[in-house]
Amino acid sequence: MSIYDYEVKNRDGSNVKLSKYKNKVLLIVNTATGCGFTPQYEGLEMLYEKYHNKGLEILDFPCDQFGHQAPGTDDEIHEFCTMKYDTKFEQFSKIEVNGDNELPLYTYLKEEIPNEEVHGLKNKVAIKTIKKISNTCQKEGDIVWNFTKFLVDRKGNVIKRYDPTFNPKDMEEEILRLLEEK
Repeated sequence: MSIYDYEVKNRDGSNVKLSKYKNKVLLIVNTATGCGFTPQYEGLEMLYEKYHNKGLEILDFPCDQFGHQAPGTDDEIHEFCTMKYDTKFEQFSKIEVNGDNELPLYTYLKEEIPNEEVHGLKNKVAIKTIKKISNTCQKEGDIVWNFTKFLVDRKGNVIKRYDPTFNPKDMEEEILRLLEEK
């Protein structure tokens, strides 16, 4: 299997084949509108605006599994993101990233890169605290919290997994490197 073999649901309920994104650099993120990390939408949108024309796609998957921080319908979540953060990247239907009902795409992503590197003492303490309160993070490789990010190269290879504390702006150099690869 490759990432291009998966299908996901758009916010309108229609199926989207990820093969649509072949030859693109992908940043796949599970998000929430009521999370302490929600301001990361600003950094995500900055990356999207700066690099979309060069081949970057951001795939936003709202997820309500962590502290019930993504309440509302898909349309309400989309309205919040576009009104507050002026997001223009693709937003999909709300999903689960862990457990019996996890989206198969996330099963694949977690198998490809089971753990993220956490940098800095402050971030390590934050992630340790988050793991203690995360009810759905039950096994090795599970998503810890909202705003876990996966970077995928133009060939569909999952390159990196970033923890929720990792600022999207700090991915810019890695994204640019992948965009320059043909």
